[in-house]
Amino acid sequence: MSTTATAVAPLTIQDAEALVSTAHRAAEAAGVMVSVTVLDAGGHLLAFRRDDRAVLISGETSTRKAYTALQLNAPTADLVDLVKPDGPFHTLPTALDRPLLFIAGGIPVHRDGRLIGAIGVGGGAPEQDHGFATAAVEALA
Repeated sequence: MSTTATAVAPLTIQDAEALVSTAHRAAEAAGVMVSVTVLDAGGHLLAFRRDDRAVLISGETSTRKAYTALQLNAPTADLVDLVKPDGPFHTLPTALDRPLLFIAGGIPVHRDGRLIGAIGVGGGAPEQDHGFATAAVEALA
């Protein structure tokens, strides 16, 4: 019996830079200063940009949003209710070495139906960050 694996192109540095650029342009057009982080499927940093006028913590925020979206393979906006008391993930953020961040702005990136990375945007209102990240992922597709 023979099995063949289907190859899926990984998230490249060029893809990551395009994601960062698109999200940053969308934020700039809205007058919002953000940080944008893109991770590959293994959680390795591929691209990062922080606007000089953005709050310093926005860099950590964007990275943790990307990490959360990657680890749970879901937009962080869809996970907020899961960490409330009595929710199924209530203790998850403190159980990991790198705490997850359940605020909108993290989006997994898929290719051919497979998870290949994630983008996180931090610095604006959660709904804005989510929109900037979504616009970048949609532009990559």
